[in-house]
Amino acid sequence: MYDCIIIGGGPAGLTAATYLGRFMRSTLLVDAGAGRAATIPMTHNLVGFPSGISGEELLSRMREHAARYGAEMVNGVVKRIERVGTCFIANTGSNLIKARTILLAQGVTNHRPRIAQAAHDRGVALGLIRYCPICDAYEVRRKRVAVLGCSDHGAAEAIFVRYFSDRVTLLTQDASQLSEAEKANLIRSGIIIKQVPVRDFSVNNQDIGVTLADGQQLAFDTLYVALGTSANSDLARMVGARLGEMACVVVDEHQQTTVSGLFAAGDMAEGLDQIAVAAGQAAEAATAIHNHLTD
Repeated sequence: MYDCIIIGGGPAGLTAATYLGRFMRSTLLVDAGAGRAATIPMTHNLVGFPSGISGEELLSRMREHAARYGAEMVNGVVKRIERVGTCFIANTGSNLIKARTILLAQGVTNHRPRIAQAAHDRGVALGLIRYCPICDAYEVRRKRVAVLGCSDHGAAEAIFVRYFSDRVTLLTQDASQLSEAEKANLIRSGIIIKQVPVRDFSVNNQDIGVTLADGQQLAFDTLYVALGTSANSDLARMVGARLGEMACVVVDEHQQTTVSGLFAAGDMAEGLDQIAVAAGQAAEAATAIHNHLTD
């Protein structure tokens, strides 16, 4: 019987594992290895790393830190969790693992553009395809920037990026969902709107090419994908935890869900999708778990 099972090995899960280890709680972290943080080529948005750090390097350091304080970490997928009395059972398909508490830190999945996987991954690695302007719009200031997503979300992201560059174009993958008011606001902000859907993308070492359905060819230094995300909240749903907007898990001020003993932190919980925020939520959750177990 573990004191806590952490499901998800990104910044939130690893921060919680470190805290729980220092609280001398027996902790098992199960990670499927498909988190978004690992794909970050270089972040300059994390305090303490002024020269930047890659997602892989950050996670490696965080794993080393958690292991130093006794956290067990395994690769695997938890397929099901259930509440049995005052405890939980996590089912990995080959093992049933008992714990007094569970912390979900499974993050979200990006809705990707229709582009070949290899080209997409190369574009991300080169910084030509990005998903978080809050993280890195500073790096694209004054450059040619495209935002993919003709919706209210895409419009808001284009307005945000416009602060950093006066060369912003809003693209649509399918039909535009913009209202006339949103179009007028974008135009007033100096943002170009292309309502003809994108037919194809091409990635080279310098820029990303876009071909529209009418044959028009465009080139950009960076493409921000604003197609939204889906929270990985199936396990929370299984045990009856309340879900909010975009299926994010609803938590209280201590990161506890509506199910006693079940906590959630990071991008899958409601809040700003940032590594610093995820770590802060995880610290709050780990402390609350420790107190919950003590009580």
